[in-house]
Order: sequence, then C-alpha cells, then structure tokens
Amino acid sequence: MEKVRKPDSEWQAELSAEQFDVCRGKGTERPFLGKYNACKVSGTYVCSCCGHSVFSSKRKFDSGTGWPSFTAPIADDAVAEKPDVSLFIQRTEVICARCEAHLGHVFDDGPAPNGLRYCINSVSLDLKPDGDAEVIG
Repeated sequence: MEKVRKPDSEWQAELSAEQFDVCRGKGTERPFLGKYNACKVSGTYVCSCCGHSVFSSKRKFDSGTGWPSFTAPIADDAVAEKPDVSLFIQRTEVICARCEAHLGHVFDDGPAPNGLRYCINSVSLDLKPDGDAEVIG
C-alpha cells in the first residue's frame, strides 16, 4: 500500500477544523454527537483523510460509550496501533495504516470473540454504504 504523506498545511486546507483537530492533532470528538455512533447502515467505513478502508459495519456494535465501536478492523493491515500515554495512562492509539490519521483507541473490554473494542471518532470516518443503502444524519 502506498502511504499518503502531506504537510499539515495541506491537511488543514482539505479537512474541516474538527477533522483536522481529531485526525491530525489526535483530538477526540464529544461522545454521543458523532454521526456514526448510532448508525445501523451496512457498509464500509473509510478514513476521512485518505479514503482507505478501515472498518466494516459487520463488526460494529453498540458499546454505550458514545463513539462508534468495532470488534476488529476490516483487515489486519488496515490500521496500525501505537502506545499512547498522553493522558498519563497507558492506552493504545489506532491510526490509519495509509495516512497515519488518528482514528481513536482500542481497549480490551469488548465483546467476544476477541474482547476488543475499537473506539473510533465518527469525524475520522466516512461510510460507503452497501448497495443502495443511504446514510441519513
């Protein structure tokens, strides 16, 4: 896969202020306000920065946390994980494997079969619906 690398000035010109803050500045959107938190549309979630496929609606579940949650990425190499101690606690950051956009974090309190919860910011995603499904909201 070819990596996407751009200076912050280009990202800032292409992304909304919130997308830039979350995806490039490692921010977090407010819980329960993201457009995909309660979304039930079937499809593929892609990185909002580069369009790389990162999650499938088939692995999405309602975690009750206020952010879209997934049990696993769409493919093993779709995302990368990095240690994050920015809040003085050990967490694991999830980034797009293609452009290194910050997507969210992964935690070990998810459902079976793997017990993982990929807690992802809606603003870092775009949903490409299956077939003729439509995303409303």
